[in-house]
Amino acid sequence: MSWKPETDEIAKRRRLAEQQGGKDAVKLQHDKGRLTIRERIDALLDDGSFEEVGAGAGSAGENGEPDDFSPANFVLGFGKIDGRRCIVGGEDFTLKGGSPSQAGLRKSVYTEELACQYRLPLIRLHEGAGGSVSGTGGSSIPGPVYSAPRFASVARAMASVPVATAALGPVAGLPAARLVAAHFSVMARENAQVMIAGPAVVQRALGERVSKEELGGAEVHTKNGVVDNAAQTELEALDQIRAFLSYLPANVWELPPVDQSTDKPDRRAEELAEIVPRDRRKSFDMRALLGHVLDQDTFFEMGAGYGRSQITGLARLNGQPVGVWANDGRHLAGAMTANGAHKARRFIELCQTFHLPILSFIDEPGFMIGSKSEREATIRHGTNAVLTSAMSTVPWACIMVRRSFGVAQVAHYGPDAYVLAWPSAESGPLPVEGGVAVAYGREIAAAADPDARRRELEEEMAARNSPFPRAEGFGVHELIDPRETRPLLVAWVDRIQPLLPNLLGQSAFTVRP
Repeated sequence: MSWKPETDEIAKRRRLAEQQGGKDAVKLQHDKGRLTIRERIDALLDDGSFEEVGAGAGSAGENGEPDDFSPANFVLGFGKIDGRRCIVGGEDFTLKGGSPSQAGLRKSVYTEELACQYRLPLIRLHEGAGGSVSGTGGSSIPGPVYSAPRFASVARAMASVPVATAALGPVAGLPAARLVAAHFSVMARENAQVMIAGPAVVQRALGERVSKEELGGAEVHTKNGVVDNAAQTELEALDQIRAFLSYLPANVWELPPVDQSTDKPDRRAEELAEIVPRDRRKSFDMRALLGHVLDQDTFFEMGAGYGRSQITGLARLNGQPVGVWANDGRHLAGAMTANGAHKARRFIELCQTFHLPILSFIDEPGFMIGSKSEREATIRHGTNAVLTSAMSTVPWACIMVRRSFGVAQVAHYGPDAYVLAWPSAESGPLPVEGGVAVAYGREIAAAADPDARRRELEEEMAARNSPFPRAEGFGVHELIDPRETRPLLVAWVDRIQPLLPNLLGQSAFTVRP
């Protein structure tokens, strides 16, 4: 006797699963300007590379009839990005608004476990809520409460494989927690919001009337650090995920992939000789500086809207993936705020986890001061960044571009760092202006011309902070012409290649949200 009735039923259920919530639900999703989860996966992955896991999971209704079959509202599987394998999964908003069914919840948890088992990068595409209060087969079925084991695989994944997430519609509750448990997160400005709870719950609990966008839109979360980046569209968000993963290994037991660079290793940009103004009160464009040193068009910035005095991102130097940390002197003079310290700490942890050498371009005047800074516990967060840097084991190359002052400067120098100084570099316990004000306040006030005396003292202190005496005493490895920066760093990248295999495996400390 044949098993044809059963095999036909299997095929029929798979067809129904591909229809997701049905034509009307898919049309509603499109009318809102959003792709379905299957369309997102197809747009992210190499053509034809998706291998679904659990397509038959779902509920067949009370009578078990296949026509009543409702697929699990979470889609996951294996795929490839630029030929490299990965795991991808996400909520299906056309079914129950993405609020997890029993099978959907199990599949979402299994996504992290699968990534850990196969040691592959994990991508989660989020649009959904954290729970369901009604409906057969939903998460309302009595069961264990959310427990540590359910999140243990999330932590294991972050310690072992690259995790990238995207908010592509409303994301609340459990999916929001999973969204931020990532090494890189991005949200689409056009239609994504991230919330602990939605406006209806907020209004009922707190009496606060807010829209989804006011509560958790991109303008909110790119500034507070909940997500790293924003994209205008869903497709741009997926492009950012592909770009991010291109710099990272598949797992911590592999090294980052080195590309063949088309940029000249000995390129000397003439603009670097004049990019830093002689007037220390004038700022300069640090991102332009980075563009003259790194492989052209390879800088991928992360977290530009958060902790804005610190610039962090990934790039390549002669094809070698590197982490890049720099100060933005055009925002708070580059001073390290509480948010900036948190951003820097997470970035160092990312580089440490995935064995990325760090390039540090330093223009650090110190911790941000003032009552607001004290209320934000800047010294605690800043010291956290300093200690994270001190515990790192990846190679560092540190370029003293301009200022390097106070306790905050220490975070910019990893252990055994290769240190280069530009002629514009200044260093010491306090910036020139602050040091003069503290040490010579009375003398300046008593002078016949206080402003003239202050300027005179500042010039004297600036001379003492010059990089030339430091270089003479071998306080830096080299005092260089700024135009030499790229060739010297390329040579350094070549020298550290034998050291990188020693870093393989899980780090003693890893990225935390």
